[in-house]
Amino acid sequence: MVQLDNDCFAFGGPMMAVGPALALLMQRVGPVTGREEVPLTAALGRVLADDLVAPFSVPPHDNAAVDGYAVFHDDLAAAGPTTLPVTARVAAGQSLGHPAVRGEAVRIFTGAPMPAGMDTVVMQEDCRSDGATVTLPPGIRRGVNRRLSGEDVTKGSVVLAAGRRLRPEDIGLAASLGWRTLAVRTRLRVAVFSTGDELREPGAALDAGAVYDANRFTLIALLARLGCAVTDLGILPDRVEAIRDALAAASATHDALITSGGMSTGEEDHVKPAVEANGRLDFWRLAIKPGRPVALGRVRDAVFVGLPGNPVAVVVTFLRIARPILLRLMGAADETPTPIPVRAAFTHKKKPDRREYLRGSLTRAADGGLTVTKYPRDGAGVLSSLVDSDGLIELPEDLDCVEPGMMVDFLSFKELH
Repeated sequence: MVQLDNDCFAFGGPMMAVGPALALLMQRVGPVTGREEVPLTAALGRVLADDLVAPFSVPPHDNAAVDGYAVFHDDLAAAGPTTLPVTARVAAGQSLGHPAVRGEAVRIFTGAPMPAGMDTVVMQEDCRSDGATVTLPPGIRRGVNRRLSGEDVTKGSVVLAAGRRLRPEDIGLAASLGWRTLAVRTRLRVAVFSTGDELREPGAALDAGAVYDANRFTLIALLARLGCAVTDLGILPDRVEAIRDALAAASATHDALITSGGMSTGEEDHVKPAVEANGRLDFWRLAIKPGRPVALGRVRDAVFVGLPGNPVAVVVTFLRIARPILLRLMGAADETPTPIPVRAAFTHKKKPDRREYLRGSLTRAADGGLTVTKYPRDGAGVLSSLVDSDGLIELPEDLDCVEPGMMVDFLSFKELH
């Protein structure tokens, strides 16, 4: 009796491991975007085009870290309090205007430049003053409460490296160094399609066998969060000619094309031949669950990413496969997320030689450590499982089962932005 293989991809050739597949693609793609100047207020999330080199030190001068009294440490008594005359007052944005004199104290406020020669600031709460004199306690350490010039940034140092996707604190640092505009990479132009005769636009009537297209809207949101310029090109019918022509047309005006669905080996899966009619596929089957029918290649001059049709598989393969490729096209530095080791609170069997991603939620154990529970339903079409989970449990190729108490890698959705 002939036993039929129940693997729906059995006739597509050997599957490629995730690590080698990504390494291959990283070798074959590079930044495709140009550059432009944008104001700081428009720079959030953009990719920095050039190293940002500090034109001066921050702070530019030694300054007071607290409100108090600036003194020469050598004027303080080794034992017992010290009383000194208060000869001047310096606030932030002011300067003493002349060299400080030994044997005197200067009333100083947070951020004000240190008078030349003075090296220590005593907090006002630790002093007694009648306005004309101040009494300082014993035991004050030399240099206390003094911020040194260059403590934050040193002149000539690279404060932000090219390729960095700019965060709010990066923009604040650039502002502190006087930049009003920044040179950033132009936005990556990405066209998004869905394929399938069963798909309908949200809000349209659903006839028998039809479903609303969730994948396209998920992908558009994921791409927008990456900072891409996204073009929504709608739903393509299950006809190879229509898919072929749409991909060819979009490739002329976009840097990358992303489709979902139609990547398997069935009679109604037409994306693979449509891509091959206009370009090439580097690979189209990965040893990954969910999401084996993942294709990466080129349509003319545009990079092509073909994702599975199941909603969970779309998100998983986008985050772990498409995202690093798109970031490289954008000129962004490597943003490989760091997995968190957590303790499993579930049992799971997996097929060896493939990487598997489970949806999971974190809890704090009684001993303070983190444990992760697996979402109870594994189906790749259960989109609500992503909404109700904190992230992905990543199981490597050489693992065949998970038992309670084992340490597993967890990738928070918050890290995969």
